[in-house]
Amino acid sequence: MRTSLAAAPATDTGRSGLWANVRRSSGAKLVVLPVSALLGIVLTRVVIESYGEAAFAQYGLLVAIGALLPFADLGMSAAVMNAVAASRDPASDGHVHRVLVTATRALLGSAAVLAAVAVTLWALDLWPVLLGEGLLPQEGPAAATLCLLLIAAAMPVGVGQRILTGLGRNHVSILVLGAQTPVVLAVVGLLVWWDVAAGAGIAVVAYAVTLLLSVVLTLLAAREVHPVLGRAVRDAVRLRTVRGARVMDVAWPMLVQMLALPLAMQSDRIVLSHRSGTSVLAEYNLAAQMFTPVWAVVSAGGITLWSSFARARARGQAVSPMSTALAFAAAAAAMATAVALASPLLAQLASGGAITLGLPLVLAFVLLMTLQGLKYPLGMAMTDAAGLRFQAAMVVLMLPVNVGLSWWLAGPLGAVGPVLGSVVGVAVFQCLANAWYVRRHRQAVVEAVVEGAA
Repeated sequence: MRTSLAAAPATDTGRSGLWANVRRSSGAKLVVLPVSALLGIVLTRVVIESYGEAAFAQYGLLVAIGALLPFADLGMSAAVMNAVAASRDPASDGHVHRVLVTATRALLGSAAVLAAVAVTLWALDLWPVLLGEGLLPQEGPAAATLCLLLIAAAMPVGVGQRILTGLGRNHVSILVLGAQTPVVLAVVGLLVWWDVAAGAGIAVVAYAVTLLLSVVLTLLAAREVHPVLGRAVRDAVRLRTVRGARVMDVAWPMLVQMLALPLAMQSDRIVLSHRSGTSVLAEYNLAAQMFTPVWAVVSAGGITLWSSFARARARGQAVSPMSTALAFAAAAAAMATAVALASPLLAQLASGGAITLGLPLVLAFVLLMTLQGLKYPLGMAMTDAAGLRFQAAMVVLMLPVNVGLSWWLAGPLGAVGPVLGSVVGVAVFQCLANAWYVRRHRQAVVEAVVEGAA
């Protein structure tokens, strides 16, 4: 007999449960990571040799669109994860049902708007203006349109991954999504074998596979919390008879972060496309591809902390993220250093000697990955309404600093410039600012307890 997941998270409120979730997600990512990294190198080699460096540059440029658009879920991810994580029985929880109704309605509306934007950009021939010289002149706009349409289609089914994260089952999402690179490589391999001129459409293949895997995750989540998700989807269209939940207190600050943070952190390729041209963009793409797995491991372990901290907060348990943050930073630094040491060999294998990586670019990525590891636990401990508002304010302040520095430094420094801009932004507005907030909040809680005891 299958045990309900609703009761399982009850044991994950302490320090041991927190690290158990981190180990499961990080372990799953470490299982997936070597395969994805190696196959990613193979994919890069296949694309460059079969379709050219320009096709590879556009591939990286279009893949960045997805990273720029997580705000399209209107912050519903925060509401869903908080509701599921805080509930002792999500499958029958009325509040979870109402949150899912609201989230489904918002995601369907967001998908429709995004699809309309995609078609409008293509019809008005605005893609080249938006994406710069990295876009192939003939097939590029159509490919960009298809990518954005696939992103829109994936929005409503993205709720499944958020439910699994709230349940403390992020490792399931990691394992399923880990199939993305192998499947994309298989499809691209077939296109090359059949001699199909598909260089401009590699990113379209990647987004199509992601959509398919998102559907799989939603089906798995629906099974785990049956019947609440299916009932919420049916009730989402009953606008007059079924009311949703109040979610904007956490949704709007999450939305602000989802809007500003990708613009600050993921706009590097667009900056380089405008400022430095194809060869520098290709260099950045290759370096980012090498270090992205480190970011992925940090994110995989870090996102599990959301459910642990939210569950502890709902039950009145205080958990400090400071030691966890230092452990994450050390782990990220170790992994990034290993990648840096292997980068000359990896660059040779991936590009056949066509692209070389400078030492400043590699060192800048090591520092950025270390800071990403430091910031994650701090941010995950601040996922209540007040904490999310503070993070949103800091990200808004970070945006002009990060993008401005990236644009300014890209000229004289090339690919390393935008990375240094991100280093400054993350260090000041996320690591230092969040550490100050966490310490201040903890002191306030201690003082309140002392006053209450007196």
